[in-house]
Amino acid sequence: MFNSQKGQGLVEYALILVLVAIVVIVIVSLLGGSIGNVFSNIIANI
Repeated sequence: MFNSQKGQGLVEYALILVLVAIVVIVIVSLLGGSIGNVFSNIIANI
């Protein structure tokens, strides 16, 4: 019984990591251009 609970915990952690990765990918894809423009402006002003 302990092994099945341990496996269930690992699956839950894996699902949480996948969800976090998807959220990060979506945020980076939405804000990627804006972040690039900010760095370009900083480099241009230096």
